[in-house]
Amino acid sequence: MISVEKVYVSDLQLGMYVSALDRPWLDSPFALQGFRIDSEAELRQLGQLCQYVYVDHKKSDGSRQLLHQRSLVARSRKPVQALFSDRRISPYQDKAAWDEEFPRARAAIRELSEGIESVFANVTQGGSLDIVRVRKSVEPVIDSITRNPDACIWLARIKQQDQYTYQHSLGASIWAVALGRQLGLPRSDLRSLAIGGLLFDVGKLRVNPELLRADRPLSDDEFLQVKGHVELGLAMIQETGLMNRDVLDMVAHHHERHDGSGYPKGLSGNDIPIFARIAAIVDCYDAITSHRSYARATSPAAAIKMLYEWRDIDFQAELVEEFIQAVGIYPAGSLVELSSGEVAVVVSEYRSRRLRPQVMVILGKDKQPVANPQLIDLLSQSHTASGEALEIVGSLEPEAYGIDMTGIQL
Repeated sequence: MISVEKVYVSDLQLGMYVSALDRPWLDSPFALQGFRIDSEAELRQLGQLCQYVYVDHKKSDGSRQLLHQRSLVARSRKPVQALFSDRRISPYQDKAAWDEEFPRARAAIRELSEGIESVFANVTQGGSLDIVRVRKSVEPVIDSITRNPDACIWLARIKQQDQYTYQHSLGASIWAVALGRQLGLPRSDLRSLAIGGLLFDVGKLRVNPELLRADRPLSDDEFLQVKGHVELGLAMIQETGLMNRDVLDMVAHHHERHDGSGYPKGLSGNDIPIFARIAAIVDCYDAITSHRSYARATSPAAAIKMLYEWRDIDFQAELVEEFIQAVGIYPAGSLVELSSGEVAVVVSEYRSRRLRPQVMVILGKDKQPVANPQLIDLLSQSHTASGEALEIVGSLEPEAYGIDMTGIQL
């Protein structure tokens, strides 16, 4: 048995010996570089601080390990390269700072928005799908996410909520490319993810909009009509002559689920094409973090927790964990409360220290708007002017305290 093993904090148990964290020891409240978990309080503390730690099984309390060891055998993880054995995986590096990338990202999102709005309007009016316009529109966004994903992630979070199908397609495309970047996929695959994310729900444009907006349970017949958007979308894309197998897979199978409970074919596990597995995750994440006719938006942090709980049930665990790495616990655009009592919005995050991103304070301790919103880099500013610790204490629901994210100007 391997002595030292990476273990996600949700799988930690009393008696385990933590030999390393997913961050420097100096960034934690733990005094020693290595300790045995002896209390529920330490479990909670690790859960708040880390996504994963390294456990030394030789130093762990064996009597408390048996159940956990069995679960590890049942849930072995595949490395990313094994998921894409036919592709060359190469990690990306940030090539632009947030303030440098933001105006370019805003221009890229504007071009993508205009492009997809025009394409969808033409389809709604009975026209054909302009795949050439789609291909052209995604390129600037791919460029921006490749340089630094935080700016596009911010813009995906503050999207308008009044045109759900259109905005959902825009968000799904951005999340898909961000995950592809995290996975280290080549540019051609990022393009496929961008196009597939935009188009996997295009069939809904041919579904009765009253059913899509319904805030009541649908009848069996009505649900069948909604599920029909998969075949409708696939037919629309095939009519364009598009032969990209990965895009077609995203459209055809983005509602399949890891345990076989999805539709239209009830595929499970590795029988679901890999790009469709990615599509399922980004489709779900964008949906539950958006306002819909039948549900309010969930905070990004809560949505991440839900996805993590659904790994190996609805979605492949390895891809869920990579998605969490891609967007972070507090993605750009998240509302958070600071230990000072102030409310801030996450501007950008440091992928090596996810609990201390750059934030912009927009409400004071009294929860009233501040006259001059200020940027705070929690990476370098760990205390308030009075010497109190400054950190994020929790994620807030979208529109908490009446905040309108679309009105925030940088």
